[in-house]
Amino acid sequence: MEVADVLEWRGVSAPLRRPVLVVAMSGWFDVGQTATKALIHLIDNHESEEIGSIDADPFYDFTQVRPEARLDDDGDRMIVWPANDITAVRFPGAVRDIVVMTGTEPHVRWRTYVRCLIATYTRLGCEAIVTVGAAADAVPHTRVPPVVGSTVDPVLARTLGLSRPSYQGITGVAGVLQEQFEREELPAISLRVGVPHYLGNAEHPQSSAALLRHLEHVLGVPTRHADLADDIERWRTLHDDAVAEDDKARHYVRMLETEFDRRAEAELPSGDDLAADFQKFLDERRNDD
Repeated sequence: MEVADVLEWRGVSAPLRRPVLVVAMSGWFDVGQTATKALIHLIDNHESEEIGSIDADPFYDFTQVRPEARLDDDGDRMIVWPANDITAVRFPGAVRDIVVMTGTEPHVRWRTYVRCLIATYTRLGCEAIVTVGAAADAVPHTRVPPVVGSTVDPVLARTLGLSRPSYQGITGVAGVLQEQFEREELPAISLRVGVPHYLGNAEHPQSSAALLRHLEHVLGVPTRHADLADDIERWRTLHDDAVAEDDKARHYVRMLETEFDRRAEAELPSGDDLAADFQKFLDERRNDD
C-alpha cells in the first residue's frame, strides 16, 4: 500500500510559518483522550483549517473502533467514521504555526501509518514533531499533574533539559513514530502528562491544561490553557465530593498528596527559556542544512 493511496490533501490556503507537527492518538498512549482533547481545544480556539486526513479504512478493525450513526442538520441519517484529521493552526503574533494531527491509534499497518505522518511532515516543511499523550500515574486529583518530556536527540535533550527515553517494553504507534524519526535524523519530542490512576478513563481537564501549558513553553505559541479553569474547578469539586463520602478513598488521596509533595520531580526550564532554546536549536539546525 502506497502513502498516496491513503493520505488525502485539501490544500493550505496560505503558507505556514516554520511549522511544527503535533500528534495525539487516542488509545493506549492517551488515557481518557486527555492529549487529544488538549489539541482539539487548541484547534477550536485559534485560527485553523483542516488541510488533510488519513483514510481510516485500511488501518482499523471497525468492530473495535466503531463508526457512529448521527443525524445531520436536516435530520438525515449519516455515518461518521473514525477520523485522522490534519489541521493547520495559525498564530499571527508568534514565530511559528503548528500542524495538528488527531486520530486513533491504528490496529494494523502501523509502518504505513507512520510513513503517512512522515510524508505530512515533509510536505508541509515541518521543523520538528511533538507527540503528546497521557498515562495513569500516582498523582492525586488535587495537584497539578507532572508532564514528562523526552527526546532521542542528545543535542535537543541537552538544549531543552529533557530526558533520553529509557522505557523498555511493549509500545504504541507513538513509540514507533519516535523511533522512525530518530532513524531519519529528524528532531522529535515526546510529552506525556500524568492522570490520576484511580479515576481511570474519566475526563481529565486538569491534565489537558498542564499539557497545553508545556506545549506553550516548548513551542512559544499561546495555547489558552487558562480557558479550562472553569472545567477544572467543576472537575475537582465533583471528585472532592466523591472522595469525601468514602473514608478509604479520602485516606488514599491524602497518602498520594503526601507522596506527591515529597517527590522531587525534575522540572522543565521556565517557559521563556524553553521556547527560546528550542527556537535556537531549530535555527542552528536549519543553518547547518
